[in-house]
Order: sequence, then C-alpha cells, then structure tokens
Amino acid sequence: MIKIALTGPECSGKTTLAIELAKALKVNWIPEFARHYLTKLNRPYNQEDLNVIAERQQKAIDLIVRIGKEYLITDTEMLVIKIWSQEKFNTVSNQIESLYQQQDFDLIVLCKPDIPYDEDPLRENQEDRDRLFEIYRSELEKSGKKFIIVDSTITARLNKVLAAIEKL
Repeated sequence: MIKIALTGPECSGKTTLAIELAKALKVNWIPEFARHYLTKLNRPYNQEDLNVIAERQQKAIDLIVRIGKEYLITDTEMLVIKIWSQEKFNTVSNQIESLYQQQDFDLIVLCKPDIPYDEDPLRENQEDRDRLFEIYRSELEKSGKKFIIVDSTITARLNKVLAAIEKL
C-alpha cells in the first residue's frame, strides 16, 4: 500500500487535490474529519475537541490500512492538527504529538496556499496562510519525513504528485 497524506494551511487545495488524486488512481479518499465534527458541534471548539478530531482522523486512516487497498489518500494528517492546536491554544496535547510522531506515510504533499481564498465559516486564518505554510515546511524539514511541495494549478499539482508516486 502506498500511503499519501495531504497537508498544509487551510484553503490550500488539500480537498480538491485529494478528490482529483483519488479519481486519477481510481480509489476512495479519507476526508478531513474536523469538518464533519465541527459542523455538528453546537458550541465553540476547545483543545479536547482537537484530541477527538485527531483520534477519529487516525481511526479512519487505520481502517483503510487494515483493508489493504493499493493506495491510501488522506485529506489531512496529524501535522495539521498539531499546528492548529499550537496556533489556537499555544500548546499541543501529548495525544496529538504522539499521533504525529507515529504516523507513517510514504509521501506527504504540502499544498502551497497560492490559490484564491474560499470563504468558509470554519476557516480562521485568511490573512495568515503564507506564514502558516512556512511553519508546515519547517516542521516537515525537521521531521525528516518524505514530502513534496505542490503549487500552481490543480493540474500541475496532480501531475507533480503522480510523478512522485511513480518514483516510490
């Protein structure tokens, strides 16, 4: 199984790329659990909610790994939740940090936020996407995990990811 995770700041094209990549590879993809969770929450979210989101996102990933398809594509991974927690609450729980350290992807795709911002009530950082992108890049560089950066059009992004998959 080739495991691919999309990461990056909000509104950087992760979901669109996940959908297009899944179409190209003829597989299903794992959506971002946070969106589902937060739209059903009838109160402001807190740090414990991020732990729940992380746990449920990881459970979805683990399920696909157990099923054993040729590819796993996930719209988000633990670095998203780690940076979100650090930015929102100035701390990261041991649970989220542990899930981040344990995750194992063959390729992490860092999406550059060079696309127009799409207003959404769940998004919080319209003016801060470039700064957050640099935090993602720095974290990935420090981690030693295999990653590529994609930018430009969806077609260019998709082609770059498919080329990287061919090299795995």
